[in-house]
Amino acid sequence: MKINLISDTVTKPTKGMLKAMMSAEVGDDVFKEDPSVNLLEEKVATMFGKEAALFFPSGTMANQTAIKLHTQPGEQLICDKYAHIYNYEGGGVSFNSGVSCKLVDGERGMMTAAQVKEAINPPDFYHSPLTTLVSIENTTNKGGGACWDFEELKAIRNVCDQHSLKYHLDGARLWNALVANDETTQQYGALFHTISVCLSKGLGCPVGSVLVGDQETIQRAIRVRKVFGGGMRQAGFLAAAGIYALDNHINRLAEDHTKAKEISHLLESLPYIKSVAPTETNIVIFEIDEQRRSLDDFLSSLKQNDIHIIGMGQGKLRIVTHMDYTEAMHKKFMEIIPQL
Repeated sequence: MKINLISDTVTKPTKGMLKAMMSAEVGDDVFKEDPSVNLLEEKVATMFGKEAALFFPSGTMANQTAIKLHTQPGEQLICDKYAHIYNYEGGGVSFNSGVSCKLVDGERGMMTAAQVKEAINPPDFYHSPLTTLVSIENTTNKGGGACWDFEELKAIRNVCDQHSLKYHLDGARLWNALVANDETTQQYGALFHTISVCLSKGLGCPVGSVLVGDQETIQRAIRVRKVFGGGMRQAGFLAAAGIYALDNHINRLAEDHTKAKEISHLLESLPYIKSVAPTETNIVIFEIDEQRRSLDDFLSSLKQNDIHIIGMGQGKLRIVTHMDYTEAMHKKFMEIIPQL
């Protein structure tokens, strides 16, 4: 029995999702004539109380489009040092938009409103880049699936308004935060100028992310997506998977959170585990005490038992639970780990 805990992107479509995909009504989305894509976009926009939405092949492209829409070359955005847009999007901030990042030393990927305010460059000081955008990530991938305090997010929005800054949310795993904290899409839609949400992380879709915003912003996003090569034709087969996932797979994320917390508690009990980050959602990040056991030996033992996880660099390892990680797999994992 292979146990793949590398990411929540390794899932396969369920039978119900496949049925929805195969029965989807499709058209040419480049001409905005795919009824399933149009329905998905309308659905997500309505969920967040936004005027419009746009379907993307990836979360990276959705985020990079938002950055392009909110900035001009030579400007600067503020984000936490752990932010996905800085660490895991191939340098796209500079390559695509000609923008630099002011990195904030937050806690587990989360910065405070005070830190954001301090990071803003004086707008009349032309020697430094003009600050125009604040971007946050919820949940934080590198921070171990941590969820932001919503009051802090509101405080950051106040700072943005005071300094005429745009506010973008990389919500790749926002669904997990909503379930964990009993929050709503409407709350987030009212707070951010743009939000990207992923359908292939946690929700089980094979492909896709959606960017939401006001009508004018999303209309401009269509052009940017075209420039990035993101125009798709009969994308309704993929959009149908997204619609199915939004209707059927959000509430079940709590199951992933429970399993992740059980794994976290187990790891904390092992003598060769140096530390385990607080586990709030479906990501467990931990470190091996290499004075007690080598990292290579631990990973080799996992592979011998057909268990697969991923390294985050600097000695950190990551486990991500997901909908294809079954109860049987979880039982086997919880039995094997203490015996390694």
